[in-house]
Amino acid sequence: MPSAGERIRRDLLREDGCRDSIATSNSRTADCPPYVDRKVNCNSAVNTHSAHSSYVKEHFYRDTESSKCNKYANSNFIYRITLFKNKVLSVYNSRGGYNTNSEVGRDVNEEAISKSVERSCVDSREGVGGHRSTCVGVTSSRSPVVCGDRYTPEYWGWCYTQDIMAEARSAVATPRVQEKDLGTTDSLVDFLKFYRQMIVRNYFRFRNSIRNGVWPTSTNNLGVACAFSVYLLEYEPASAQAITAYLKRAVQGLPLPSKTPRWLANLIGSMGISFIFFITLMKVRQYLLRILLAYRGWMYENVREVSLKTKLWSLTVKFVSGYQPSLYSCQRSLPRMPVPPLEETLGKLLDSLKPLCSEEEFKEYTKQANEFESTVGPRLQRLLYLKSWWAPNYVSDWWEKYVYLMSRCSLLINSNYYALDNYRWTPTNRQVSRAANVVYSILNIKRKIDREELPPLLLRNTIPICMAQYERLFSTVRVPGEEIDELLHFESCESRNIVVWRKGLFYQLSIYDDKNQILSVSVLERLFQDILDDADKHKECVSESERSVAALTGLPRPEWARIQKEFFTSGINKDNMDVINKAVFMVIMLDKSPENISDKGKILLHADGRTLWCDKSLNISFFPDGQCGLNVEHSMADAPAMGHVWEYAMTMEVIEKRYLDNGQVMPPPKSFKQSNFTSHRRIIWDITDALEKEINRAVLFNQKNNDDLDLEIRNHDKYGKGVIKKARVSPDAFIQIALQLAYYRHSGRFCQTYEASATRLYQSGRTETVRSCTEEAATFVRAMVSGRLPKEELLKLLRLAGNIHQKLYRDAMNGRGIDRHLFALYIVSKGLGYESPFLESIIRRPWTLSTSQQPQQQIQANIPDINLEPFRAMCSPGGGFGPVSDEGYGVSYMLPTEYNIFFHVSSKKSCPTTDSRKFSDILFKSMDDMRLLFDTPQLE
Repeated sequence: MPSAGERIRRDLLREDGCRDSIATSNSRTADCPPYVDRKVNCNSAVNTHSAHSSYVKEHFYRDTESSKCNKYANSNFIYRITLFKNKVLSVYNSRGGYNTNSEVGRDVNEEAISKSVERSCVDSREGVGGHRSTCVGVTSSRSPVVCGDRYTPEYWGWCYTQDIMAEARSAVATPRVQEKDLGTTDSLVDFLKFYRQMIVRNYFRFRNSIRNGVWPTSTNNLGVACAFSVYLLEYEPASAQAITAYLKRAVQGLPLPSKTPRWLANLIGSMGISFIFFITLMKVRQYLLRILLAYRGWMYENVREVSLKTKLWSLTVKFVSGYQPSLYSCQRSLPRMPVPPLEETLGKLLDSLKPLCSEEEFKEYTKQANEFESTVGPRLQRLLYLKSWWAPNYVSDWWEKYVYLMSRCSLLINSNYYALDNYRWTPTNRQVSRAANVVYSILNIKRKIDREELPPLLLRNTIPICMAQYERLFSTVRVPGEEIDELLHFESCESRNIVVWRKGLFYQLSIYDDKNQILSVSVLERLFQDILDDADKHKECVSESERSVAALTGLPRPEWARIQKEFFTSGINKDNMDVINKAVFMVIMLDKSPENISDKGKILLHADGRTLWCDKSLNISFFPDGQCGLNVEHSMADAPAMGHVWEYAMTMEVIEKRYLDNGQVMPPPKSFKQSNFTSHRRIIWDITDALEKEINRAVLFNQKNNDDLDLEIRNHDKYGKGVIKKARVSPDAFIQIALQLAYYRHSGRFCQTYEASATRLYQSGRTETVRSCTEEAATFVRAMVSGRLPKEELLKLLRLAGNIHQKLYRDAMNGRGIDRHLFALYIVSKGLGYESPFLESIIRRPWTLSTSQQPQQQIQANIPDINLEPFRAMCSPGGGFGPVSDEGYGVSYMLPTEYNIFFHVSSKKSCPTTDSRKFSDILFKSMDDMRLLFDTPQLE
C-alpha cells in the first residue's frame, strides 16, 4: 500500500513525458538548506492539482493551523512544499524530521512532516539551540532566505487559485531579508531609518533644485547682500551716504509697527532689499549668459588663431558663469535651438543632391523645392517658429517619438549599438573580478549623476553643453507597444538592484546595503561568483525555452508588445518583468570568449539572439577571460553620453590600482564597513506551451538576423590623426572623404551619406545630419580615380573638400543643418493633413552609407597621455552599429591616439553588393593613396 506522499507524487507525475530533478548544492552556512529545483515537462498540472487540493490542505498544514504560529524554526533543513502548475511538489524537512533530501521517488512521511512543522512552530517561540528562530527558504545554492508571515503554511497553505503557480514560484524565489523585517522590535528603528533617508534625499533634491535655479548666481550672494545692507544701515559710513539714504527710505516705507526696534527694522528691510537684489542679479546673469552662449563665432575660427572678439567673449562668459556649476546647472542658460531659414535649408539640400542625381532628377527636385517654398512651406515654417518659442527644442521630442519609439523593427542590430573595452589590454583575466570593478565604477558615476555631482562637460573649458540625457542613462527601459513604445525611467528609491544573466538564468541582485552604501567590489565579486556557481549547477534543471526568454525582446516591436500583453501582465511573469524593468542595468556573464575583435563586436551587438535584454538601457557583458563591453538602447540617449560613463569606468582601471597580483579585486580600506544587504535570488518564469512556441520562434528570428550581419572591426595602425594634420585637413573630413573614395571604387557611384553630429550646445539637443557626400568631395574622388592630375592639384581639391565638410559639420552643431529641419516640416505637414510630394521623396531617400565618429577623452581630469607607448594598447576601439540600409554600410570610427584609427564596418550578407571585409580593404587602400598626396615617406 503506497503512502499518502507516494500517491500525491504519483498522481502529480502521471502525465507522460514528465520529468523532475532535484539539484542540491552546498550552502554557505550550516543553517542554509540545499536548493531544490524541479523541472517538469508537462502542462496538465491544473487538473491534477485541483484533484488533490483538499487532500493536500488537510494533511500538510492541519497541525500548523492548530499551532497558530507565524514563523518557522531556524531548522537546518526545511524544504518548502511548492505546488506548481507544471512542477512537482518539494517537501520541507525539519530538524529531526524525515529526510527527503535523496531523490524525488522517496516516500513522503507526512506524519513526520506534520510533527516536524509543529515542532518548528514551538521552536520559533522557544528558540532552537540557543539561537533566534526564523523561517529559512532558499533562492540560490549559496544564500539562505528568511521568510516572513506571508509564506507560513497558514498563508499559502495550498490555496488553489489560478495564480497558484505564481505563488509557488514566488515562494521559491523569495529574497533574503533581515530579521528586522519579520515584525520584530527593530521595526521602529527601520521606520525611523526609512524616513531619515527620505528626508536626506529630499533635502539634496531641494538643494540641487535651488542651486540649479539660481545658477550662475550663488545663494552666498544673498547672504553677502543682506549683511552689507545691515552694515550700511547700522553704521552709516560716510563713503556710502547716498546708498544709505536710499536704504533708510526703503526701510521707513515698510508697514512695521511704530515700536519696532531700529535694529529689527533694519534687519527686515535688509532682508527684503537683498532678496530683490538677488533675484534681479540672478535673472540678469541668466539671460546675459544665454545671450553670450548664442554667439557662434568661436566655432568657425581656428583654435590657434582666435580673434580678439572671441577672446573677450570667452572672458565674459567665464566671469558671468561664476562658480563651478553642478550637472544640470547650465540647462536654464543654454539657448534654444533656432529654426533655420527655409530658403537656406532648401539651398543646402539641393547642393547635397547634385553628386547623387542625374540631371533630370536634379531638375525635378529643384522644381519641387521651388514649389514647396512658394506654397505650403512658409506656413509650416511659421508653426516651427511658434514651437521654438515655447518648447525647449523644436525637434528633439519629435525625433525621439517618431524615429525611435514609433519604429516597429527589431532593436537588435537595427537600433541598439555596442561598445568595446580596451584594445589589447585586460586588467584581469578573472570574469567575476572584472565584473565587480566595472559594475562598481558605473554605480559610482550613477550616484554622482543622481546627486548632480558630475561636472557638466565644457567645450574649450568654457562653453557648457546640454547634459539632460544623463538623467535616463540608468534605470530606464523601453516598453514595447503596438503602435508606439514607451520609455520608463525609475528613480533611485525604486531602482535598487541589477539583474544578472548567466546561461539563461536571471538573478536579482541588490546593489545597496542598509546604510545606502554601494556594495563593495569584494562583496560584488563574491556575489557574482555565487551566481555563476548556482547557474552552472541548475542550468540543466531549467528548460531551454525558459533560458531563452530574452529572445522575445529582439522581435519586431508589435509582436513583442502582443506577447508581453498576453503572457507578462499577470502572475509571476509580471513580477519578473517589474524586477527587470526597474533594474539599474543588466549584467551578462557569458561562458565563451570571443575568437577575435570582430567576433567580440558581434557578440556585444546581438549575442546568440537569446541573451541580451534589448529593452534595457544598458547591458554590460563580461567574457570568461576578463574582456567586457556594452549593448545600449538608443532612444533614451545618444552614444556620447553613455560613452562618457564607459570611459570613466575604463579609465579608473588604468589610473588606479584596482586588482591584486592574482587578478582578484583590491579589497576596500579597513575603515570601510559594509552593512547588511539582501542576497541575490533567482528569477523563475512561468512558461506555458503557447509562450514556449513564441520564444522558439523569436530565437529563430534573431539567429537568422544575426547570421545575416557582416561585421568587420579593423585597426588602421599605419598612421593616425597625427599624420592627417600634416595635410591641413580636419581628421574627420579626411576620413569622410576617404569613405567616399572607397565607396566609389567599390560600387562605381556615389551614395547619400549620413554622418551624425551633436546639437548639445542647445537645450535638449540631440543630433543633426551632416551630408558628407558633397560636390567638392565628388570632384576630388573623380580626380583621384582618373589619376590625371598631379599631386599638388589633388591636394588642393582635398583641402577644398575638407573645408566644405568642416563648415557643414559646424553648421550642423550650430543648429543650421538640413535634415532635422526637413524632418520637423514633414511632421507638421502630416499633423495638419498637408500632402507634400517633395518632403515625402526627400524623407524616404535611403542612407546607403551611415557613418559616425565616436567621442573620446570626455573625462575632464588629470589622466595619462594616451599617446604614450604604455597606454596605446589600453585605449578603447570604440563601438559600432548595424547598417541603416539593407543595401549599404554602417561605419563608425574612432581616433583615440595620434597613431591609429579604429573602424567598425557592418553590412548585410544577404545583399550581393556589400562585403564588409572587402570594403575595409578598399578603405585602407584609399587612405594610403590619400596620404601619398602630402606625406612622401614610404608607408610601413
